[in-house]
Amino acid sequence: MAAAGGGGEAVAAPPRGIRAWLRSAFRFATDRNDFRRNLLVNLGLFAAGVWVARNLTDMDLMAPQPVP
Repeated sequence: MAAAGGGGEAVAAPPRGIRAWLRSAFRFATDRNDFRRNLLVNLGLFAAGVWVARNLTDMDLMAPQPVP
């Protein structure tokens, strides 16, 4: 019977410790062959960029401009 992931690979044990967690996060983000993971990472980066653009800008484009 095939694995739940569809690729036939074994399910890894949960990471223990910060180094193992970082290693698994890096492997998750850099796996070029998994479309779903790449989609998730790209959507997360897009959402982070939208959040930065909306919340960290100091410009108010509707404010009156200073007269020289």
